[in-house]
Amino acid sequence: MSARTVIVTGCSSGIGLALAVKLAKDQLKRFKVVATMRDLGKRRRLEDAAGDALNNTLEIKELDVCSEDSICTCLNSIPERKVDILVNNAGMGLIGPVECQSIDTIKMVFDTNFFGLTRLVKEILPDMKRRQNGHIVVMSSVMGIHGLLFNDVYSASKFAVEGFCESLAIQALKFNINISLIEPGPVFTEFETKLYEDAAKMDLSSTDQETAKMFQQLYLPYSEKVFHALGQTAEDVAEHTVKVITSEKPPFRYQTNNLYIPFTTLKFADPTGNMHVDTFYKMVFQHDRIFNASLNLIKLLRWRSRNNPGGKHF
Repeated sequence: MSARTVIVTGCSSGIGLALAVKLAKDQLKRFKVVATMRDLGKRRRLEDAAGDALNNTLEIKELDVCSEDSICTCLNSIPERKVDILVNNAGMGLIGPVECQSIDTIKMVFDTNFFGLTRLVKEILPDMKRRQNGHIVVMSSVMGIHGLLFNDVYSASKFAVEGFCESLAIQALKFNINISLIEPGPVFTEFETKLYEDAAKMDLSSTDQETAKMFQQLYLPYSEKVFHALGQTAEDVAEHTVKVITSEKPPFRYQTNNLYIPFTTLKFADPTGNMHVDTFYKMVFQHDRIFNASLNLIKLLRWRSRNNPGGKHF
């Protein structure tokens, strides 16, 4: 069987880099990876990580998901424009009070996270339809299932991604094309680190004092605790994504972090949505001590599992 061509976006760091390298170093050599990024000046880390796979089972190309011309140029450079698997990973984050965000910045988030995916699908889907084969893998988020405090815009962009893919998946199956949404929770990447560093310095003068205090003294410290208790590495998410890609019957939705499943389950347990909203409100504003204690317990259990080779890994 010939190697399948996989195009991965957003490969300069984080999940995209880890996934591109993991696929390129597949022992069975099942993949030819086209690892793309908006700025080729940031290719050095990927080149170092790829090692012998570079220019063998992995090649690096420029692709800006916000530019139709860039997408077409990249695809036209691939023999017969044949893409067996698209991994849409490029994304942009945004946190903070919505009244402190400019409309231009909000549009930029949607242009990257939602319209970037749409541009790629518009170009790649027709070719997959003609071949009656293909797999579109989309790096979504658990925040595409439920909203989270001070993640209004980012969550909205991922909700859009989820709705787009859920609708498209029905049509795609008629052409033997699978669509899979990968839904990580917190992930330790440079993407996340910079996001929170910028948030800690953001101008909050456009919001009221209570909201500013809530963001600085409640949300940001809580987020750090959640990341340390529940966070995954980019390599871990990449490993889960490879399992989806190599599955005989790929799932439509796949959550990479079992610890986060109870949170997302609330969304589907009550059609009114009250259970989900009330639970998160009480966790944050009424039962913060219990929430903190739970996170500390999870962190302890994960530490023990990592230091006990025979134990169960969380």
